[in-house]
Amino acid sequence: MKTYPLVGVGVGPEHGGMFLRSQKRWKNGKQHRYFSVVENRRVAGTGRKPSKVVQRTVLYLGEINDSQQAVWRKTLEVFDESSRQTHQLSLFPADRPVPPDALNAIQVKLSQMQLCRPRAYGDGWLGCWLWQHLELDRFWQRRFEDSRGEVPWEKVLQLLTIHRLIDPGSEFRLHRQWFDRSAMDELLGVDFQAASKDRLYRCLDRLLSHKDDLFRHLRQRWQDLFAAEFDVLLYDLTSTYFEGLCRQNPKAKHGYNRDGRSECRQVVIALVVTPQGFPLAYEVLAGNTVDNTTLGDFLAKIEQRYGKARRVWVMDRGVPTEATLAEMRQAGTDYLVGTPRSLLSRLEQSLAELPWQEARQDLRVKLLPKDGEVYVLAQSQARRAKEKAMRRRRLRKLWDGLKRLRAHCRSRDRLLERIAVLKHEAGHAARLVEIHVPAAGQPVNLQTFRYGLKVDAYRAARRREGAYLLRATLPPDEPQRLWEHYMVLVEVEAAFKCLKSDLAIRPVYHQLEHRVEAHIFVAFLGYCLMVTLKNLLRPHAPGLTARAVLEKLATIHMVNVRLPTTDGRWLTMPRYTQPQAEHKMILNLLGLSLPAQPPPRITAGQIHLVEPARKAADV
Repeated sequence: MKTYPLVGVGVGPEHGGMFLRSQKRWKNGKQHRYFSVVENRRVAGTGRKPSKVVQRTVLYLGEINDSQQAVWRKTLEVFDESSRQTHQLSLFPADRPVPPDALNAIQVKLSQMQLCRPRAYGDGWLGCWLWQHLELDRFWQRRFEDSRGEVPWEKVLQLLTIHRLIDPGSEFRLHRQWFDRSAMDELLGVDFQAASKDRLYRCLDRLLSHKDDLFRHLRQRWQDLFAAEFDVLLYDLTSTYFEGLCRQNPKAKHGYNRDGRSECRQVVIALVVTPQGFPLAYEVLAGNTVDNTTLGDFLAKIEQRYGKARRVWVMDRGVPTEATLAEMRQAGTDYLVGTPRSLLSRLEQSLAELPWQEARQDLRVKLLPKDGEVYVLAQSQARRAKEKAMRRRRLRKLWDGLKRLRAHCRSRDRLLERIAVLKHEAGHAARLVEIHVPAAGQPVNLQTFRYGLKVDAYRAARRREGAYLLRATLPPDEPQRLWEHYMVLVEVEAAFKCLKSDLAIRPVYHQLEHRVEAHIFVAFLGYCLMVTLKNLLRPHAPGLTARAVLEKLATIHMVNVRLPTTDGRWLTMPRYTQPQAEHKMILNLLGLSLPAQPPPRITAGQIHLVEPARKAADV
């Protein structure tokens, strides 16, 4: 075994102690020499055993020919960047003579090998695999087949989507930083031209007309892959805000901002997903759109796009109006929607006369048919314990804060400010405490500043802990199923959280309306890849998130192994690092294996083919 020290950039977090190692093996009665890049790592000792240094294989380079083994000589497909052609070459180390009968042979200086341009590979490769698994490559190739461009538009869109999936940022950031830090050039077979600013923005301008076709395609693909069902649909709205005035965008308006940025203009996004998180449709609405005015148009849009079918719409209480619910009942459209606590107060007496039914071990319900609907009062023991703990914690914090103010605060203005802060932090628990503050001009003392528990309100809150009042047009035969349908509304919240946090859909820096909608469109493409990965993991490792998988595979890097040749050129071999045990576990869960290493390429001049010596002698 022989080792050579390396020149250039190291791989991974520990750059020291890296070598090129050659190893000879006998195979079928013949000797072969293989090369690997290895890294020295010190392992701590145990007990009386001292620490020791072990070698970890970072890159496997394969076989390089020896002169005495000309009979089974190995050739490589090498791309010549000067002639833009591929040739079959035989590689020989510079410390061994080239056999006289070797065709197309080049000698490489192993002792001067360099490792250059380390970049993330595994996460981009998985993103590309998900893109192909959903057959988005074929879908977009058909849509862009008449569009001209030196780089296929489908690959530019794939680049935009995977950037949004892995390390979301602006198109300018993709152009300036991310493309060079990723292995997308090797994965897509493109050069830096694919990440030029002009091409990225022009790609955005070509997307919106294909939105309806895309969701039809994805619906069918998810049905084929996961047997996804679309008979229960979850509907909700969120918003995303702009940096800038966006005066050229008619949808950019001030409205109810869910992100706490009321000073910014925004747009509202309405989304329909399945209980598994698969998005079926979305719309971008004006920023001042009121939630309860959107449902009617969305019902018609879904029916027009996917046909009239027996579907159940699950919504939060602020989405539908009474008029919309009446129209849904008249049209025979089933729904399940939450109700405000005020309605629970009005129906409390009627519900009190009904017996509890055990839907399951920790869930009991009361059913009240009324005016063509069924009101379902559900009380979950787990939810009750959670709400009790939350209320007690907030109430204790409020009570302790008031106690400190009563002991130390003597300024009325300061007292009012601190009480306002305490009430805000306590939330609904603040309604259970009655606070008397000094009137203007009065001193702050034990007589003018008093507080106490509202006993009746506290008892009412205790009775309603863990209780939800739902209304539905569904038959009450399976109350547990009604409760489960409503609880899956968290999938919409998870989708919005993924779009806003993992895919960074906010803030929006684009100013033109079609660019804003294209930005949201690309984010939804990224979410489609994310939710597909999530459902692929669910049967095998439900606790493993899609984001964790992408972050773990990102530690599989690609480096350029550069070998100088004896004739003054450079042989570049792009190689991804060897997967470790945690990577292999994830790949096994998904039933995947990494692809073959990319082909080498040679630069700085044309390839001069080495003719056999005996042919030269014949001449």
